[in-house]
Amino acid sequence: MRFELTEALLDDILFSMEDQGADFLLDTEEGIIVGGVDSDADEERFIALPQWDSADGYRLMEHFTATLRNPLLREELTAALNRGKGVFRAFKDTLSHHPEVEKRWFSFKERELKKKITDWYNSLRDFWGLERVGTEPEETDDLVLEDFIFRESVLKDQAAAAELHRYCCEEYQNAGDEYTAYLMVASLLNKTGSFPGDLALTVETSSGDFAAYIATVREGDTLYISALEVKPEYRGLGIGETLFNRLLDTLDRHSIATVLMDMPVEVECCARVLLRNAFKPRVTRYALNLQDLQG
Repeated sequence: MRFELTEALLDDILFSMEDQGADFLLDTEEGIIVGGVDSDADEERFIALPQWDSADGYRLMEHFTATLRNPLLREELTAALNRGKGVFRAFKDTLSHHPEVEKRWFSFKERELKKKITDWYNSLRDFWGLERVGTEPEETDDLVLEDFIFRESVLKDQAAAAELHRYCCEEYQNAGDEYTAYLMVASLLNKTGSFPGDLALTVETSSGDFAAYIATVREGDTLYISALEVKPEYRGLGIGETLFNRLLDTLDRHSIATVLMDMPVEVECCARVLLRNAFKPRVTRYALNLQDLQG
């Protein structure tokens, strides 16, 4: 009954598990997947594959949706999962409108299924008295970022960057945070003369859609990051942090001594990125909203 779980066999098992319209068994002697085996077949030679049904598939979609950091897409997928009939088609159709996240879903699904198969194989190895085997984790964020193009900004990006900036300001205003919106506008106007400024990077999708940008202004040996903004549909994929790191990698550290960036206190995730890159808080700004004092 002992067999080796090769990469090819693992892929065959994965494919067969997803084909719920047929019953498959593993021929442990030949190391292949077979169907249509008689019920009186040798149970030592032919064994059942890991169990996988529609309920398992639904739970996997729920798990993936919960991992998304983009609230807009998370709400869309949650609505698809809650519609009752036709949830699998609704989930698939929703993802088809977000190809970068769709690729992340396929990688996530494959990784989780392979983990389930490996756990099943390890339970057999426990029975055989053999040492367990492990799995190599995949970096799904890196796979997703392969679908984006990171390049230096040019003048033709100005309109798209301005539109995104206006959207972000309105986003804060609609959330009731008018001070942060004011701070964003003021910092951008005060620090940038004309886009793209002294150094700016743009992100676009493989189809050429504008996705994000980072802009800076240099004053002597100090570089000020005036804006780092990502379109809502592309948030939660690691684009912002990658933009930030690529900017730092392009700097001439002999001519740039300090990098500064104003950070609204509400944006905790961005603050963590700065701290990971050895930034330290320099100034604490307090704001008083007089309307809050009105009883």
